[in-house]
Amino acid sequence: MQSVGLAGRQHERASNLTYIDLKRMELARALATEPKLLLLDEWLAGLNPTELRAGIDLITRLRQSGITILLVEHVMDAVRALCTRCIVMNTGSRLADGPTSDVLADKSVIRAYLGDDHA
Repeated sequence: MQSVGLAGRQHERASNLTYIDLKRMELARALATEPKLLLLDEWLAGLNPTELRAGIDLITRLRQSGITILLVEHVMDAVRALCTRCIVMNTGSRLADGPTSDVLADKSVIRAYLGDDHA
């Protein structure tokens, strides 16, 4: 089983864990089922920059271990760091699909999320 960074803390109450550690515990529960595919829905949301880096590193290790990760995320630093392919949805429809750098540079994506002034 993958380490999520909670080793030696099995006797701590969940109510005493930090936000990132609660997320690690959530991830550990999912990993206990030994998934081949793991859906992470906004798992990195709300993390400070240090926690975000730790979360990105953890997801990278999971992917390197052979687990396929499907990431639903709005944190663009994480999307850039973790995703080789990206699909952008807007009002329930696929707006763009392809290599992450291409999709994030797509004028329709920029327009949809930042407005016409940025496109």
